[in-house]
Amino acid sequence: MSETQIEQLALSRGFTADDVKKMRERIAALNTPAETGATINSPSVSREQNDQNKLSTAPPVAARSETAEAELPVFGASLFSSSNLTFEPNLRIPTPKNYQIGPEDELIIDVYGNAQQNYRTKVSPEGAIRLENLSPIYVNGLTIEQAEQRIIGRLRQLYSGLNTASSGIFATITLGSIRSIKVTLIGQVVKPGTYTLSSLSTVFNALYVGGGPDPDRGSFRDVRVYRSNRLIRTLDIYDFLLRADQKDNIRLQDQDIVFVNHYDTRIELTGEVKQAAIYEVQKGESLKNVLAFAGGFTDKAYTASLTQRRNTPKELQIVTVPSTDIPTFIPHRGDHYSVGAIIDRYENRVTIKGAVFRPGMYDLKKSPTLRQLISSAEGLREDAFLNRATIRRLRENLDPQLLSVDLGKLMRNEIEDISLQREDIVSVMAYDDLRERRTVSIQGAVNKPGTFEYADSLSVASLIVLAGGFSDGATASRIEIARRVRNDTTDLLNDQNVRLFQFNLNEQLRLNETEARFMLKPFDKVYVRTSPRYESQKSVVITGEVPYPGSYPIRDKSERITELIARAGGLRPGAYLKASRFIRNGELVSVDINEIMTKPSDSGNLLLLEGDSIHIPRKTELVKIRGEVLNPSVVDFNRGKSLKSYLNESGGFTSKAFRRKTYVVYANGKINRTKGFLGIRNYPNPEPGMEVVIPPKPPRSDSKLSAPERVAIMTGITSLAAVVLTIIRLF
Repeated sequence: MSETQIEQLALSRGFTADDVKKMRERIAALNTPAETGATINSPSVSREQNDQNKLSTAPPVAARSETAEAELPVFGASLFSSSNLTFEPNLRIPTPKNYQIGPEDELIIDVYGNAQQNYRTKVSPEGAIRLENLSPIYVNGLTIEQAEQRIIGRLRQLYSGLNTASSGIFATITLGSIRSIKVTLIGQVVKPGTYTLSSLSTVFNALYVGGGPDPDRGSFRDVRVYRSNRLIRTLDIYDFLLRADQKDNIRLQDQDIVFVNHYDTRIELTGEVKQAAIYEVQKGESLKNVLAFAGGFTDKAYTASLTQRRNTPKELQIVTVPSTDIPTFIPHRGDHYSVGAIIDRYENRVTIKGAVFRPGMYDLKKSPTLRQLISSAEGLREDAFLNRATIRRLRENLDPQLLSVDLGKLMRNEIEDISLQREDIVSVMAYDDLRERRTVSIQGAVNKPGTFEYADSLSVASLIVLAGGFSDGATASRIEIARRVRNDTTDLLNDQNVRLFQFNLNEQLRLNETEARFMLKPFDKVYVRTSPRYESQKSVVITGEVPYPGSYPIRDKSERITELIARAGGLRPGAYLKASRFIRNGELVSVDINEIMTKPSDSGNLLLLEGDSIHIPRKTELVKIRGEVLNPSVVDFNRGKSLKSYLNESGGFTSKAFRRKTYVVYANGKINRTKGFLGIRNYPNPEPGMEVVIPPKPPRSDSKLSAPERVAIMTGITSLAAVVLTIIRLF
């Protein structure tokens, strides 16, 4: 069975499309080491090899010579190398009426009605079938319709009146599994040989299995089919590629020969065509036909002429083919045609830009003069600068030149109209294009300070409105305007470069009669001041042992810590001032509140700032010991104990303790260190709530001296001692 027959049988038995796909992959893997598809009619080829070749369906890839790589693809070659296009015959269609029955075809005969019977029989190699006890029925070479008439005529010996209405017995004949045929591919084929195909296969099926015409030698327009030593059809593959015409794609029969001839004439077509490739040309076809093969010109193609490169007996030749000769121009073998692109250049363009209503490009023939071009652009805008316009023009050598025009006189017909040339660019300036961008700015006590576009008759009050009005702390009595000095320097000092103005406004943004006539000028800067006593509320926080803890506003800039404590109701009986903490900007500030409560004039009685906080805790009777002691712990405070006694209670120092660096952190954040003199250490005085810290010794730096360095040092010391002894003896 061929692969297509296997697939048809598998699908009829309930296998899915995925199962069939897996079977294809397995068959392809089995056939990978061997030649794909070719069955050579030789006695040395085993039957097993022939069976494997029948099952081969791996699509052939058009083999190209490694030494002859074409720059352009051969038109049509990809048709037979694409794995997405198989040309497999459709086995699920009704049996074609002109299908000729042959050996190995299976016929299915269904008898129904008053009698029921089903026959499945294969055509024998002699071309006959057998049904029950009837004599052999010869059907070889008959179409399915002819075979049906002959078989039903013979079955009437068993079923009287078969296929007549009076008998009530009817029969139909259909084709079951189809036979395989052998087709030979010769000539300029990628893989010539004898192939086993389905009897429904066409010429394209055979070409695809054989890899198609060889792209280097084979013809895509002269594929011949021989049957019984007679040429029965010539196939032009271009008919299918260009027009989807399959009139010559006939169904093959057993022992047919497909012959692919050498190509006769090929030409190369490159450049601005829709499909650049190598095309095969038959006799009588013109260059116009080749351009049709390529889909015609692209949108940017230069169609006035083509450039041809032709091979002569000795060298190359360049020929320019005008567009009028294309319909009758006959290509020669090896010709190369190149279609150029149009140049990026306009033959009738003039451009106008700037202060006109419709700037852009225009046709020179319809706007040959400057006045007509302005009219085509729907005239000048109101802000057009009429004193001067420019025309950028190219000289004959393409050097640019600039012409100036008085537009005002031109539009009033006081001067003659100016003729334009191709690629002229007319620029009409606007007033805004000729001056700096005009703005005014406002700063200070307004809701939206910033820079604003200047407009004529813009007043101070209008600018304040644009800035969102006064902010809460603004004072309208002091508004200041700074103006640039240009030419008028009257009443100005020699070193004064800015003129200042001051105004008084009320809350309704009203000026007096004199000041109301004052208008801002471009680049003025307006400053709105804040009331001298206006200030947003600032607050501080006090917590802990006070009668009224919480947040308090700062009354004035001279308020200090002691005043805040007094406003909070003073101190409760349990307040421990030595442990009080003063926080500013998130950092602990060492302040002795106990001392400043006794002496408010002390420098530690700080002025309060926004965000300050004070915490006055209750008295604590604990001492914390941490760091390099044997047992870091928290112990109770005893006024009679010394700091060394607390260290002993924690087990004493460890071997890593840096004893002379022991320090304490008191409850209010102050730090006191251990002091020493001549080996005698003076530890800080203990207080409730303190924390004793014993730091570790710093790691030793690896700075040991080498042996030569030690010898040098000892030698120096010895020499110094000898010098000292000598001096002593002398005196």
